Amino acid sequence: MILTRIESKGLAHFSYFLGSRGEAAVIDPRRDCSVYLDLARREEMRIRHVFETHRHEDFVTGSLDLARRSGAAIHHGAGTPFAFGSAIYDGEEVKVGALTLRALHTPGHTVESMSYALYDESSGGVALAVFTGDALFAGDTGRTDFGAAEEGPRRAGLLYDSLVKKLFPLGDGAAVFPAHGAGSVCGRGIARRTVSTLGLERALNPELRLAREAFIARKVEQRHELPAYFKTMERLNTEGPPPLERLPVPPPLDAEEFRERMHGGALVIDLREPASFSGAHLGGSYHLWLDGLTSFAGHVLPEGAPILLVAEAKGDVKRAVRTLVRLGYDRLEGCLRGGIESWYAAGYACESMPFIAVRDVAHALQEQSLRVLDVRSEAEWESGHLTGATHIPAGQVERRLAEVPPPPLAVMCSSGNRASFAASVLRRGGFTEVRNVQGGMSAWKSAGLPL
Repeated sequence: MILTRIESKGLAHFSYFLGSRGEAAVIDPRRDCSVYLDLARREEMRIRHVFETHRHEDFVTGSLDLARRSGAAIHHGAGTPFAFGSAIYDGEEVKVGALTLRALHTPGHTVESMSYALYDESSGGVALAVFTGDALFAGDTGRTDFGAAEEGPRRAGLLYDSLVKKLFPLGDGAAVFPAHGAGSVCGRGIARRTVSTLGLERALNPELRLAREAFIARKVEQRHELPAYFKTMERLNTEGPPPLERLPVPPPLDAEEFRERMHGGALVIDLREPASFSGAHLGGSYHLWLDGLTSFAGHVLPEGAPILLVAEAKGDVKRAVRTLVRLGYDRLEGCLRGGIESWYAAGYACESMPFIAVRDVAHALQEQSLRVLDVRSEAEWESGHLTGATHIPAGQVERRLAEVPPPPLAVMCSSGNRASFAASVLRRGGFTEVRNVQGGMSAWKSAGLPL
């Protein structure tokens, strides 16, 4: 048996390549699917099957592209009107060489969610592992907040029953292979451990130690981010995304060409770190630093938007392209050749985003000459915040501009990254007097200032 986990960083997405005796299957493939074909060639295997654990909300599936390129059959759960592949039902089995994958209907996260238990010819009917999708993670269970709010208790109850009645009977020794790891928006408290079993989860996962009613109450009260692009993902992953024959290669544009595309309506994403963005950036650009691209692009970039990139290094563009394509953004129309230096060397104006130190913030608050916008998460806000601050999570700022207090504004997160993104959104929305709190809440606490 060959079992390889492929991680898509940023999304914290895990997909799996499983092979035996010249045959292979892929579970939850990503859109840029060459990695699976390369593995198959290296191991001299043919990909026969592609399994979807559920309709993904946070990235574009690669099932269709992989099936087109490999001839594999696509399997998914029933209950969602997929326009591709074939439904697989609870208890059905599929052979992959000497291995068997048994489908288990595990609804709750979505109505059609499936898990796949893994057996081999020598296991004597004992499950070696289970691919759990978004039903069960290390240290957490899947979110159940999709759909109407009044359906929350029913969905949470379905997930509890799926875990207890479908997964637990597989035995404590079965390895757990989820679709996401720590940092994913599909869970609230996913642990950083990358190896787990059902027994380990029963012992350590706080949600698996709850009785049914307490589990339902906990899931219903959880609040998760719902980026705008989730609706696009639902549609693409139901109807099938457009083919991706190869990754886009944004052409390098000189400053004049870049400026023309901007004036033609293309959106500018600045991928650099906050300190670089603060010093000089193009007016109207979104600051989506490279490691934050996955978390926030889907909150502000409309579907089908033409996109231009400003990067620090050439390799950053390639990485950004992979991330954006996985989120469904294919219109990558160019990158600024020579970076920001080429822009001001051409004589075009730049803007800056000043920092403000935490002690200066504290003084300005006493003088009532400044307002603070806290853009951290709900949980971070509840753990402690500045008296009088306004709270809007970073991803929600653009659609809640009417709730933002009047400037001058100091924008605060935990360290400064999300604040820089939110400040760029505010600038685009017409707020001119905006500063990023240097070091954010970490610096505020280090300075011993009150919460």
